Amino acid sequence: MKRLIGIVAVSVAAALTVFGCAQMSSMYNSVTGWTTLIDGETGLDNFNRIGGANWRAEDGAIVADKSTTKGASVLVSKQSFKDFELVAEFWAGEDTNSGIYFRAPDPNNVNTASGAYEAQIWDKNPNAKYSTGSLVNVAAVSGAIYKAGGRWNVYEIHAKGPQLTVKLNGVVTANVQHSKSLEGRIALQFNSGPIKFRKLMVKPL
Repeated sequence: MKRLIGIVAVSVAAALTVFGCAQMSSMYNSVTGWTTLIDGETGLDNFNRIGGANWRAEDGAIVADKSTTKGASVLVSKQSFKDFELVAEFWAGEDTNSGIYFRAPDPNNVNTASGAYEAQIWDKNPNAKYSTGSLVNVAAVSGAIYKAGGRWNVYEIHAKGPQLTVKLNGVVTANVQHSKSLEGRIALQFNSGPIKFRKLMVKPL
């Protein structure tokens, strides 16, 4: 009987611990205001797919490395964002052509021509000023040419009204006042080469 009581007590304690962690996690998100769109292999259900890229959960990340269609394919967030901070952890190959779109006004046509901003992930862009770290056709990379290929990196994007700031691995690579689009979707681009995202969090401002 004592043994049974002990087992029950341990089970109850374990259940309370799990419940407590869940409650703490939920409270932490509500207190900090961060919305997690990708966490390891989870998060594909937060996006709609456009194009033929083989986006999938693999090795602790959301991954794409080939496409059945020509041109860019994108994962488009189901939620729209206006003013926000964004943090993304990504891995790119040396030849990868990818990027993070934000404030995309048309969720069915996501590109810079339709009004979206794109934080570039393309080390070998022939137009070097719009290589990794830039905002494509809006703000050239400031200072050195930055390389993301072959390792994990962190992008931080701050969008408040027309003020847009991009940081790559803690270094400001683009900083500009621009207002072609003030609200819209976040989208992850695959154009060529492998790309992986293992964390994507957004905090509305």
